[in-house]
Amino acid sequence: MKDFLFVYRSEPNSNQSSPEEMQESMNRWMNWLGNIGAQDKLVDRGNSLQAAGKVVKQNTMVTDGPYTEIKETIGGYSIVKAASIEEAAKLAEGCPIFNSGGSVEVREINMM
Repeated sequence: MKDFLFVYRSEPNSNQSSPEEMQESMNRWMNWLGNIGAQDKLVDRGNSLQAAGKVVKQNTMVTDGPYTEIKETIGGYSIVKAASIEEAAKLAEGCPIFNSGGSVEVREINMM
């Protein structure tokens, strides 16, 4: 088995969700991740990420980021295990981020 990173991408959302909508969304995420865990394929459920951050470049140049001109934001990540990238992509199907037009980037993790 190999480890794969799920990177959750979505368009910046200016709409505020009600507490009920936020709870429903959280329940969908927990159910989806719970299903992957029940298959013994969830390595780390991951976390969501704050929208604000810093970008560090060569020569210790630090700037604010991510930038507003970027069309997608990275909202979080998870790590799963699968035999192949195709199997990992299959695990990504049904991700709740699709309900809001988002996507899941699936990347194999190279162990060092």
